[in-house]
Amino acid sequence: MSAIEISPGSALKLWHRVSLAQVLGKERDLTQRQVAILLIVYLEPPPHTVRGLAARLDVTKPVITRALDTMGQMKLLHRRRDPDDRRNVIIGRTLEGALYLEKLGDLVSSLAGEI
Repeated sequence: MSAIEISPGSALKLWHRVSLAQVLGKERDLTQRQVAILLIVYLEPPPHTVRGLAARLDVTKPVITRALDTMGQMKLLHRRRDPDDRRNVIIGRTLEGALYLEKLGDLVSSLAGEI
């Protein structure tokens, strides 16, 4: 994957447009933390655990749990106990989550073409 050349001002304009489109859209919008969690789970190799996400984002496990509760209600992710170590909760992908990110990618791509 190659880097995309974009000025800081254009990058902020793109972020602004994407954020506005999400807030004004019909679907429920996610917080920045929720988006970060979703991108980690879908773009980085598994396994993903509550403990690992908390360490990665430098937050407590309850912070991750609250974010996962919301995303679970939206069916963007699912959780299950690790059968090998019942203390761990493994975060998994869903079809709805994959479609959400595909739409987000399409949105970013289309708005980037307008800059």
